[in-house]
Amino acid sequence: MTNHTPRAEAGPVPPTSPAFLLAALGRHIRDDVERSLKPTGYTLRHLAALGHLQREPGISYSELARRAGVTAQSAQATVRQLEQRGAVERRSFPGRGHTAELHITDKGYDLLDAGKRAYASADKDLNQVLGSEQITVLTRFLLTALSAHQPGS
Repeated sequence: MTNHTPRAEAGPVPPTSPAFLLAALGRHIRDDVERSLKPTGYTLRHLAALGHLQREPGISYSELARRAGVTAQSAQATVRQLEQRGAVERRSFPGRGHTAELHITDKGYDLLDAGKRAYASADKDLNQVLGSEQITVLTRFLLTALSAHQPGS
């Protein structure tokens, strides 16, 4: 038989861990962006793949997977969905030993624009809560933290 004292029910204690708070805020923003993208039929996964392809047109499945931090199979499935919906086109022959050159179509650029609008809406919501001065400071802090988490650092 254990002897422990019951805790007083004071209600939830707000977490003070910056990492926890960033993760929680990130989850809320991700949910908001996903909700904004829902009418397009695409997800953040699709948007992320298009973002990588926009930065470097023609990259292969394996390079896309490496940059997105997913398996090659996952990247292929995402790109296949984008191809089927007309957002990405392959400009090389499929098959073993052939590198797929992946490019964004006009439809894919439309999705990237929808993603920019979704993030702009989330930024507007944050700005309403924090104000422009605090947004500037927060952005500087986040850029500093992100630069410390780049691959190879």
